[in-house]
Amino acid sequence: MRFVPGWKRLLLIGAPITLVLALVAGALVYASSASSSSSSSSSQAGPAAQANAALGVPAQPGLLVDVIGAVDKPGLYRLPRGDRVYDAIAAAGGFSPDADMSRVPNLAGRLKDGEQVKVPFAKTSTGTVVPRTNLNTATLEELAALPGFTEVFAQDCIDYRTNFGGFQNTRELVDILGMSEAEYVIVRRYLTL
Repeated sequence: MRFVPGWKRLLLIGAPITLVLALVAGALVYASSASSSSSSSSSQAGPAAQANAALGVPAQPGLLVDVIGAVDKPGLYRLPRGDRVYDAIAAAGGFSPDADMSRVPNLAGRLKDGEQVKVPFAKTSTGTVVPRTNLNTATLEELAALPGFTEVFAQDCIDYRTNFGGFQNTRELVDILGMSEAEYVIVRRYLTL
């Protein structure tokens, strides 16, 4: 490579450096103008955000999906665009024990804004929905009537929720109170929190 004598060498070195500095300055100006416009738009959206909080609607952006039925935490969820039905069910805590797995919606289906995902409950042989007992509010008689519960075990459950503020998960019946796995598999479809 042959060096260019004099001022041309300075031009070859200085031109790329000047170009890089100009690009950096332009990026900084663009970033500061974008942040100031977003802060002014968020101040305009203030009442709308407060209204959403009062209704219990999650904040923007993304898809707003209503998940109902046999899931652990039914409700409204904000999900990214392009998510699938299984993402909505996972956001709602997954299937509850009394979900009818033979009639679940298409888990691979793409979600649309405003869609309602319905997860059906399992039905008994008589066609009625399985009744569920709230583990944190049920009386001694209601708990003792559940399959796998004795009156003594029902009293243990009431003592546990009184001393420790209630159950956080139905699985605590096995992990803390010592219910057998086989009994838990049967009774979990009759329980809720």
